Amino acid sequence: MIKSHGHKFHIPVLGVGFSVDAPVKVARFGISSVISLVDDTLMEQLRKHYLEKSGKQYIQITDAEEDPRAKRITAYLNTINQIVQQQFEKLRNSTFEFGSELNKYFEMLPDFSELKKRYKEMLNSSDERELESLRDYLRNNISHGSIDVNIMTKLDKANYNSKGEILPAEYNDAHAALRGFALSELEGSIIFSAGMNPKLYSYMETFKDFLPGAEGSFKKKIVIKVSDFRSALIQGKFLAKKGLWISEFRIESGLNCGGHAFATDGLLMGPILEEFKNRKDELLTTLKEMYLQALIKKEIQVDEGKLNIDITVQGGVGKSSEQNFLIRQYGVKSVGWGSPFLLVPEVMNVDDYTLQKLCDAGEDDFYLSDISPLGVPFNNLRDNSKDIEKWQKAENGKPGSACTKKFLLSNKEYSDKPICTASITYLKRKIADLKAGNLDESDLKTEINKAVDKACLCEGLTVPALIVNNIESPKQSRAVSVCPGPNLAYFSKTATLKEMIDHIYGRINLITHTNRPNMFVKELSLYIDYLQRKIEDGMKNFSSQTETYVDTFKTNLMEGIDYYKKLIPEITEEAESVREKIREDLEVLEQRLMSLALVSI
Repeated sequence: MIKSHGHKFHIPVLGVGFSVDAPVKVARFGISSVISLVDDTLMEQLRKHYLEKSGKQYIQITDAEEDPRAKRITAYLNTINQIVQQQFEKLRNSTFEFGSELNKYFEMLPDFSELKKRYKEMLNSSDERELESLRDYLRNNISHGSIDVNIMTKLDKANYNSKGEILPAEYNDAHAALRGFALSELEGSIIFSAGMNPKLYSYMETFKDFLPGAEGSFKKKIVIKVSDFRSALIQGKFLAKKGLWISEFRIESGLNCGGHAFATDGLLMGPILEEFKNRKDELLTTLKEMYLQALIKKEIQVDEGKLNIDITVQGGVGKSSEQNFLIRQYGVKSVGWGSPFLLVPEVMNVDDYTLQKLCDAGEDDFYLSDISPLGVPFNNLRDNSKDIEKWQKAENGKPGSACTKKFLLSNKEYSDKPICTASITYLKRKIADLKAGNLDESDLKTEINKAVDKACLCEGLTVPALIVNNIESPKQSRAVSVCPGPNLAYFSKTATLKEMIDHIYGRINLITHTNRPNMFVKELSLYIDYLQRKIEDGMKNFSSQTETYVDTFKTNLMEGIDYYKKLIPEITEEAESVREKIREDLEVLEQRLMSLALVSI
């Protein structure tokens, strides 16, 4: 049995505004969650909200100040940290009584937790001396959840001064966000996603909080979200050579996740986890050797015995049995539960319309879209209010959004400076170009719809936090974009925080669709869907590169299917009937995969 003081799950970043203040809702209960650092203006609005709510003075950080983005992020993170510290001390010093937050802390812990066992001993004890001893032990051994932050490494737009001159790289969006976290009081982790950014990684070296203390501890830890072992090794070596230690590699499903979807070339979660399991010692030894050499040059001594790398995983997990299997089979430290928390209003910022749509949605309502201005596939919910607004604007002859936040500027088709493909400026030029071309009516309509499909995620993903907290936004649309993973199709009712955690640990069941497939099977089916679309696109522009890509993709998927067939007997957390269903589903998907073929036309 797993022995642990605390929780075995974490709440990943959800969109931008959905989880931007999640630590205020969950950290005091020992639950870790992640804040997106994309939107400093949203964080400034929330800092004002929370300070005024608690009767404290708020002093605005304006654009006129030096380094305003980093300062806003630092100030917001410090405010969240102070709130959580106060909440936690209040909880710790409260009394053990029915309905109290202190009792709730222990009741939500997994039953295998040592603290939970001691808590039950306290409940069953009648000896006053023993009771007092147990109460003291419990209070002294609890801790609040980690307040972690996320940076999408690719969102590192350059910025300009009032004269139109480009600012140094340290004022780029991701660099400034990193600085905002590095200079904050937080003792948490920074999670880098969306691939490697060498300049950004190198910039970390300038902040002492990422360097180890004498005992090998870190005030601020580095976490890299990866899709395979090779990526972990490459990024790990790059940072280790600079004296930067990666404390955790966070593996996320390429498609069975929320938000932007970074698909692998058919590499599936199970085989990826297997490689990490088999090669973790090699990874640790390789990175430790490079890291220690770098520390010698920095004249820093560290207890190398305390250097460790945790492996965590997230994406598509929906049952306690799946979490237990991942922990037992692959030795992961923690499992991420993201999208299901969108149905927990106590934790996430979700407006009433979107919440109801999420509850009512079925499998076909969750789909991989092209709405992101970054040109990366994006998990979407049909008929969300932002998409409705987007198409209404287009029908009224006014497509696009006013680009006020400018976080997703990436296209240089019409300008030396990048602009957003969901903006009014871009769409005016793009539609004019399309109309001036020699396209027939059908193709013209298709291409215009493709262009107009881009949504303003800067506003759509941030506004839920404003709506839920009753913060006015006269210059910002109240229409909401939402980016749940496909797994949410099998949940259809709202839940309290305690109910969701009880579901995570198998004490209750919140899944309302009995036909939910195993998480590995679901991911496989999503990859076959993805490959089919790629093949259909490839038939229009057939090339040897396309053929090679499809062959590699299919080979990886077939190897994944073979791996899962051999793995089924090991999935002892499930009943034989469930394992048999996995076998049947794999057979069906294998036949479907074998039928896919790329043919030039």
